[in-house]
Amino acid sequence: MTLTDISRRGFLATGTAALALGPTALRAQAGPRRGGAIRIGHSGGATSDTIDPATYAAGPVVTAMLGGVCNNLVEIDAEGRAAPELAESFEPDAEARVWTFKLRDVAFSNGARLTAADVIASFNHHRGEDTKSGAKGLLEQVAEIRADGERVVVFELTAGNADFPFVAADYHFVIMPDDGSGRIDWQAGIGTGGYTLEEHEPGVRIRLKRRDDYWKEDRAWFDEVTLLTINDPTARQNALVTGEVDIINGVPPKTVHLLGRRPGLSLVEVTGTAHYPFPMHCDTAPFDDVNVRLALKHAIDRQEMLDKVLKGHGSLGNDHPIAPGNRFHAADLEQRAYDPDRAKYHLKQAGLDSLDVSLSTSDAAFAGAVDAAVLFQESAGRAGIRVNVDRKPADGYWSNVWLKDPFAMSYWNGRPTEDWMFSLVYADGAEWNESRWSNPRFNELLVAARAELDEGLRAEMYHEMQALCRDDGGSIIPMFANYIDGKNDRIAHGEVASNRFLDGWKVVERWWAV
Repeated sequence: MTLTDISRRGFLATGTAALALGPTALRAQAGPRRGGAIRIGHSGGATSDTIDPATYAAGPVVTAMLGGVCNNLVEIDAEGRAAPELAESFEPDAEARVWTFKLRDVAFSNGARLTAADVIASFNHHRGEDTKSGAKGLLEQVAEIRADGERVVVFELTAGNADFPFVAADYHFVIMPDDGSGRIDWQAGIGTGGYTLEEHEPGVRIRLKRRDDYWKEDRAWFDEVTLLTINDPTARQNALVTGEVDIINGVPPKTVHLLGRRPGLSLVEVTGTAHYPFPMHCDTAPFDDVNVRLALKHAIDRQEMLDKVLKGHGSLGNDHPIAPGNRFHAADLEQRAYDPDRAKYHLKQAGLDSLDVSLSTSDAAFAGAVDAAVLFQESAGRAGIRVNVDRKPADGYWSNVWLKDPFAMSYWNGRPTEDWMFSLVYADGAEWNESRWSNPRFNELLVAARAELDEGLRAEMYHEMQALCRDDGGSIIPMFANYIDGKNDRIAHGEVASNRFLDGWKVVERWWAV
């Protein structure tokens, strides 16, 4: 069977991930048309930025390169599926260990035709001992990449992975031309995307120009795109209000209402995968007792935290990291609610009448983390649990506190697949297993689900794994955050992806001017 996409389960009940606020809310949009020059106010830019796909981080460079200048073998579409992009199709063997990608016959912006050699060079840029790639770990599962003719690439893995197409869609793995030596000349900024790179002033601006010969006839609508680095959220929002830019990313929840009242402006909001764990070290007393962990999980008022910290711009968490937009989200898993009496019951089961714990926190963990800790302190107090809010310096929080203090606050942007998130943070022995949790049944299911091609069976396994995290795991996860972007009425879009802000970083390819 040839897999041309991987369907998504548990998509939002509304049928769309987009929520637009303001006078243009949910109106019927005119169809896409070519033309227009747009400006995007973007966070995350730095003077140290390069267009090297091995080293660039989330910011204007990624949005420009992933959504404009280059393509991947696979892209994540608006419904969260792994859909063919430069790959015409992809197909696994019976064990999901060998994946075969058939390539489209398309051209780079310099006129050269895409070949298997370009794909191999692009992936090998992230492999080997001398690579500086932040995505090197994702490709440790790849034993060999080989060509089978000009238009076929075969990836042989060390073990089965039914989600490998999602790995191929990672933003690092854009395809650039082979320079003839098995390497890519990333400095040239050549790709198969709908735009050419006209200007890059690191940390200031990136300017793109539309290609007339782009192989996707229904994408890359703008004539010109300028991405401006505006890291301060207030300055970014002011730039949208004053008309200096047409689109911004990362509107803070606390200022959403200000944009919602502005005529001619609207918000684009999707339920994303970002979440805020409170990990407890399961190998350290008192958190090594599951009843203590359950007492703390019942002692947090999730709804209050969602309302006051995120101003309602998110969804309730259920003590596992799989978001409502993920394919195998266990929507029918009973939602844990604030229950002081239940918390007291679990304390008694642990042989305790009361509990004193210290929670390390800082707004370096996430915006509003200290406020969230104080809210937890108040709600837990009604259950006989005294939470000492230990506010740590922002500088050095991730190196001196996270993974070290036995009870601390954390943040994860989430990952597009269940296996990816679970393997990174919850697997026994994982480098970033922040709760030091080890559950034999969970680890057994993790390996089995990774190689299972039957999506019905995978759904059952991931459902059980989410339940294990909720009922045995070491992380309290009270809420998921929405991605909130802003735009003016010159800009329109279709259904919006929920895997990242700005339509999964595909804004310059998918949106258009009206």
